[in-house]
Amino acid sequence: MKKMNTSPISGALELLPAEQAVFTNLKNKIAEVYHRHGFLKIETPVIDRTEILFAKAGGDTEKQVYKVVKTAEAADEADQALRFDHTVPLARYVVEHESDLVFPFKATQIGRNFRGERAQKGRYREFYQCDIDIIGRNQLSLAYDAEIISTLLDAYKSFLTAKVVARTSNRKILNGLLEFLGLSHISKEIFDVVDHAEKVPAEASREALQNLGINDEAIAVILSFIEIHGPREDVIPALRDLNVTNETFSLGVNELDTTLGLVAAQGFGDNIEGDMKIVRGLDYYTGTVFEFCLPDYKGIGSVGGGGRYENLASNFTDQTFPGVGGSIGLTRLYYVLTENNLIKSQDGELIDYCLIPISENEYTFVADLAAKLREKGQTVDIIFSDKKLGDKMTYAAKLAKNGVVIGGDEVASSNLTVKNFATGEVAPLNI
Repeated sequence: MKKMNTSPISGALELLPAEQAVFTNLKNKIAEVYHRHGFLKIETPVIDRTEILFAKAGGDTEKQVYKVVKTAEAADEADQALRFDHTVPLARYVVEHESDLVFPFKATQIGRNFRGERAQKGRYREFYQCDIDIIGRNQLSLAYDAEIISTLLDAYKSFLTAKVVARTSNRKILNGLLEFLGLSHISKEIFDVVDHAEKVPAEASREALQNLGINDEAIAVILSFIEIHGPREDVIPALRDLNVTNETFSLGVNELDTTLGLVAAQGFGDNIEGDMKIVRGLDYYTGTVFEFCLPDYKGIGSVGGGGRYENLASNFTDQTFPGVGGSIGLTRLYYVLTENNLIKSQDGELIDYCLIPISENEYTFVADLAAKLREKGQTVDIIFSDKKLGDKMTYAAKLAKNGVVIGGDEVASSNLTVKNFATGEVAPLNI
């Protein structure tokens, strides 16, 4: 028989049970925080029509979409593909079910997405995203921008040992600045320069702006703008000191001021700052934009982000559904955090009890004991094996926090003892 390649395909994450326990515990912690903040869980199909998925895609994203290959029997169906994020399917979901939803609609989606980009360290083609979004009908209070950021900060703090910071800006600020400078006609190109400014030397940004035909005076203003970052009390005055007389700019600064203040009011003042280098590459963001980073581990880069969109569902309906959302890319985050030992101790890695019968004679007793422990909410495994007791104990210590050895004497007396594998302590088992 020809031996097949059994390794996972490039760009897919496959974990051993202990690693999977850490990953799952992270996912559960994030979901718990989202639930605590009032977000309602939904699931959208992994497969959707390409016309839906491409409605807000474009550029490199369309090149990375995985198309679904159908059989001849299904050839008459519309073109379909795997979703590449949760946001576009959410827009379709809201339009489809808007008469049954209560607005503002606070939704969370946690699941796999797929992009056919080049696989590399920490970057995967199949990946989990943990999204939250708040969708309004016709209007949505700016206060919800702060609610999204605060919820995500709370989620990060539930499992991180390192400090996390939300680097926050507002796209109206740069749009207004470019209107003031008469450069709106090349705004997309300038946004790209700002978006990449952190990854290249300042001189490279200057040269890129010069190549766009911008005069030296305007370049100086843009480069000064890019360097504005820090706490609210520093950033807002610095922006106003630019003396930009433009309504869009002023509105963006005021919105940023409000957002930073509301996040701080929820107890995250040390975890948020204004940063004009943050513009976010996706075109559907229209206001608040943010990215999360770990200041003590700058090499890791962004570990999540999001922003405000005024009408993401415009391709599907004439109604207006403004929203704001954010996402934690769990698969990449798991990789970088485990590489840097930045995850808090995981309670979910081991089961509570491993029951170890000496022989088949104790199987019935042990099965009954396991049922009683599970009724009390404990996680339990049983070793049905004829191996030596020492081998069974070694096995149990790898899977469980506690072990209970049960032989004929224990069955006869019902006097059971439990061994804590971490401390070696032995104590009576009370049920």
